[in-house]
Amino acid sequence: MSWQARPGPEGTPADLIAARRGRLLLRGELARVREAALAWRNGLGALLAGLIGFGLLKGRTDVGSLAPPYGALVGGLLLGALLCGAGGGVLLLRAAHGRPAASALPAPVPGTLPAGPVTAGHAEALRAARALIRGVRATVACAVLLTAAVALTWYGPAKDGPLLSVTTPAGTSCGEPLATAGGLLRLKTETGEVSVDLRRVLTLKAVASCAAP
Repeated sequence: MSWQARPGPEGTPADLIAARRGRLLLRGELARVREAALAWRNGLGALLAGLIGFGLLKGRTDVGSLAPPYGALVGGLLLGALLCGAGGGVLLLRAAHGRPAASALPAPVPGTLPAGPVTAGHAEALRAARALIRGVRATVACAVLLTAAVALTWYGPAKDGPLLSVTTPAGTSCGEPLATAGGLLRLKTETGEVSVDLRRVLTLKAVASCAAP
């Protein structure tokens, strides 16, 4: 079965105006996407710089004090944040400035009209818009992962260390031993640091917890 193209109805002035408007929109489409990408890049970059640079997202300096496997989990979250941030930055730069390559002219196909600048610009605008959406999502994911990692460093359970219960005539102190110097034992207790005179110690024993029996 063969199809034969037939001429359609004659165009009206309204059709001509609509075609011109559509052509103008297509001509300025890529510039609008580039402008939006620049605004998103600057806004998200300033947001991340403010969160990190001004210390709004700041956790413990030593994640080794976290109980396993929370330390490794924090490392995984930070790695994910780094990858998302790098990927989001590349995508936003791609959307704002295009690919770092020269434009290749497509080879003409026999029997067809070559693609004009409007068609090529529309295709590039679609690619830039996709890169912009993916870049925004990746950057937001970076901020979420970074916030989760910092929150975990603050609220994750601490690693259990060796605890000592020391009894003297003045009472019983229980906590993590820090150091001994000059006949004094320094303990890190729930109420703060305590120094115990070893010459007055009645009992000293290792315990699993300082909670009262």
